[in-house]
Amino acid sequence: MEWIEALILGLIQGLTEFLPVSSSGHLEIGKHVLGVQANESLMFTVAVHGATVLSTIVVFRRDLVEIITGTFKFQWNKETQYVFYIVVSMIPVAIIGLFFKDYVEQFFGGENLVFVGSMLFVTAALLTFAHFWRTGKREIKAGNAFIIGLAQAMAVLPGISRSGATISTGLLLGVDKKRIARFSFLMVLIPILGENLLDLVSGEMTANNEIDTLPLLVGFIAAFLSGWLACRWMINIVRQGQIIWFAVYCVFVGSIAIIVG
Repeated sequence: MEWIEALILGLIQGLTEFLPVSSSGHLEIGKHVLGVQANESLMFTVAVHGATVLSTIVVFRRDLVEIITGTFKFQWNKETQYVFYIVVSMIPVAIIGLFFKDYVEQFFGGENLVFVGSMLFVTAALLTFAHFWRTGKREIKAGNAFIIGLAQAMAVLPGISRSGATISTGLLLGVDKKRIARFSFLMVLIPILGENLLDLVSGEMTANNEIDTLPLLVGFIAAFLSGWLACRWMINIVRQGQIIWFAVYCVFVGSIAIIVG
């Protein structure tokens, strides 16, 4: 992988991780167009996902400090409850990661564009339903956290946007726009870190490390900066109720992916 390819893929990852257009789907399309092989993309994928986690931490640093501080009071306060809801939301994706990881990975590699395009249509449908749904004022509770977690588990497939699926599901459940945007971005931190840790422990990253340091560094920085911008942008988009335009975009890109594939 050359540094320019890493720059492009890093920008794609950072922008699309938070915008509801599927980062995994766009990365698969990008790998296909650039001709990046699977054996040189595993460590890169882990690195750029780590960069987007870091950008999330930077954007929500005050929220995270408040949540962590409140949790370590060891009381059943709102911060501890919030952490509990995040843990509940992680259950579905944890099951997928522990028991179905090998099955899911067969959809990756830049060679399944028809499938990716079809899943982008699913993302578009979710965004469309959520856009025309009546806005609710509910808070995050254990029940709707688990359902939102199911949406996140579904988004392990390339083409289904994680942020699009979780935010749309939350809106359809009547959760307040501001609350679901915040919850959607914070709930992904532990699953991504956990997935990266599993790859590290299993030795897959070192066994498939065929990428130089420069492309890895370029991709990481590009993903972090674009992710930071996209995260802040997406928060405002959800609050303003303008997600329908991303549904149109997903239909457009999905159609191209199906035609090319």
